[in-house]
Amino acid sequence: MRFENKVAMVTGASVGIGRACAVRLAKEGAKLVLLDINAEQLEKVKAEVAPFTTDVLTYTCDVSDEAAVNATVAEAMQHFGRIDVLINNAAIWRTWKTFMEVTTEEWKKFLDINVMGVVYCTRAVLGSMIANHYGRIVNVGSVAGIYGNGHMSHYSATKGAVISLTAALAKEVVKDGVLVNCVSPGTVSSSKDENMDAYTPCELCYMERSGTDNENANLICFMASDEATYISGQNFQIDGCRKKI
Repeated sequence: MRFENKVAMVTGASVGIGRACAVRLAKEGAKLVLLDINAEQLEKVKAEVAPFTTDVLTYTCDVSDEAAVNATVAEAMQHFGRIDVLINNAAIWRTWKTFMEVTTEEWKKFLDINVMGVVYCTRAVLGSMIANHYGRIVNVGSVAGIYGNGHMSHYSATKGAVISLTAALAKEVVKDGVLVNCVSPGTVSSSKDENMDAYTPCELCYMERSGTDNENANLICFMASDEATYISGQNFQIDGCRKKI
């Protein structure tokens, strides 16, 4: 199993891509540290992975709260001794507004969760990864961070920042045995939004369908595994051969 004896931390782990990553990692032998703000749903995921692993810590944690992230990681480190894999998946996006309609408070909220959440979680685990000369960090971006989505300028900007952070950080830590990559999904079937329903699948991508949580988790977990040891600083689109709209 690819993650046997590995400790993997997943943010936004209660639903969608985060949940799929947690299940896939558990099936492949990982010990898990799962973070989300939805405690009830997080416990359901813990029960779902129970047939595959009992080494699971769950934390109700807002990744935009630096102190909470540091306390969570410190407790997990004390329990497991290290964190080998970090999947920065937690994010918000369901706001469909023009640039002029987005308030300053909304901009700050999106930046705090989508960007600073990645910064806080990464910074909390990176020192240990460097000391152990081993680490795998996979950030979840979005095609919106590449092409820019109209009526989602705030979300697009934050995901663009995550993609750039990935490339920059990878250059700093690759000689320390830490690999940093990004996976950028297109539309995902579990995250459909009434505003996106205005687009038919054939308008969004040439495969004429949305991707699934499991398809995204498959790529993320590959990038987090030791099968991807010569890849760092890259952003991988998983978008069904997306049309640039």
